[in-house]
Amino acid sequence: MEEMGVNDNYIQGWVAGFLHNPELEEQRITDEYESGYEDGKEQTDANFANFC
Repeated sequence: MEEMGVNDNYIQGWVAGFLHNPELEEQRITDEYESGYEDGKEQTDANFANFC
């Protein structure tokens, strides 16, 4: 993902979701983070190309 230039917030969200970490505080959540978190929870990498 990093080599493709995926948004950092998406990557951080994906990792947090994959590891089942708690979400960030509400005021710090971005759309990219939230999408990454959901994809990480589902253990899918199908949508990360949308955030390049």
